[in-house]
Amino acid sequence: MSQAAAKRIPPIQCLLTFEALARLRSVTLAADELFVTPSAVSHRVKQLEQILGTKLFGRADFSLTTEGIEYLAHVRDGLATLQKFPGIAGQSSAPGKRRLRVAVTPTFARAILIPRLKQFTDAYPEIELALQVSIPLLDVVAEDADLMIRFGSGRYADVEHVCLVKDEVTPLASPAFVREHGPFELAQDLEGQALLRSPLEPWRTWFAAQHLDWPEPAEGSQFNDIGLMCDAAAASMGIALVRLKLGAPWLDNGSLVRLFVQAVPSPHAHYLCWRTGAMDRWECQAFAQWLKQAA
Repeated sequence: MSQAAAKRIPPIQCLLTFEALARLRSVTLAADELFVTPSAVSHRVKQLEQILGTKLFGRADFSLTTEGIEYLAHVRDGLATLQKFPGIAGQSSAPGKRRLRVAVTPTFARAILIPRLKQFTDAYPEIELALQVSIPLLDVVAEDADLMIRFGSGRYADVEHVCLVKDEVTPLASPAFVREHGPFELAQDLEGQALLRSPLEPWRTWFAAQHLDWPEPAEGSQFNDIGLMCDAAAASMGIALVRLKLGAPWLDNGSLVRLFVQAVPSPHAHYLCWRTGAMDRWECQAFAQWLKQAA
């Protein structure tokens, strides 16, 4: 093998990991930033050192060796140059654009994502964002999505994931419904009331927290989308058990009000999910990092 062939260019993910670890001096923080496992960070740095044939980090506190300091300057120059040409990978979007496809559940998009999305598009004009609706309960999924926002327990064996939003649930109803059927002072006051149902938010979460030995309601209008259930509650059809962050648009405009001060943690959360390798793309990392902060 020739000397030129032996000195191959290191993989870009190794360079990104080296730069992050040198800057953050923490495997855990670097893993969080890059959306990989801590073991992946260690493996990539070891791979880079093997390719270069030199040690980059000298001690357990991740201080750089003399060679590491010199190489870091070259890596940062190279990464800065690459970032000036976001369209180099030949995406099927406008010239100079990188297309990013995100599958998102409807109410999360309406309540959390869309009100903040202009911040992302202003910060990353070179990314062309395509949002697709995903409704897991109906098996409506966007199989070609680069990133997916799911709501559930977080036990996803088919994808890598990170928790975005945990929330609390509490009963909500329209002011007119409260005037007609209230007052609601104790949790027991829900007995006999029209309780709107959704498999996404079972009432047993609330009942158990209030020490009520009540079964899950077997009657009443049922919805597979929290936004539709909120609209139904705003139309005085009944009482909805809603996560406060998702219910914010209705609470803010006064179409729904809280029946009680108490709120209890939801057993589920929203997760950002991706298939292995997606986070090697800088546009996926950019969106993931922004969304974690914005959400």
